[in-house]
Amino acid sequence: MRKLVCISVIALCVAFSGTALAADGAEIYTKLCAACHGLKGEGMAMMSPPIKGSEFILKGKEAEISDVILKGRAGDAKKYKDIPIPMLPQKLNDEEVAAVIAHMKELAK
Repeated sequence: MRKLVCISVIALCVAFSGTALAADGAEIYTKLCAACHGLKGEGMAMMSPPIKGSEFILKGKEAEISDVILKGRAGDAKKYKDIPIPMLPQKLNDEEVAAVIAHMKELAK
């Protein structure tokens, strides 16, 4: 009986592992981005530009957006020179970055 229970638990774990481990772009965005860019992508004056309506997010290539997320922007690389706070680089894997970009594209609409 104990073997059967163990095998059942392992089978369930394997069956649901893809969905359980899938990156949640909204959750990652909330943890890492929302403090500055706002929960709904509205941005914050003197802190960060809005995601909502951003041409860079709406029309930019995923590789370019990913580059900004992973490397951040500071100094001469900053696009918005009037915002004194640099964008910090983030440590995310490819799946997490893709999920965040998808969520940001929804916010940008």
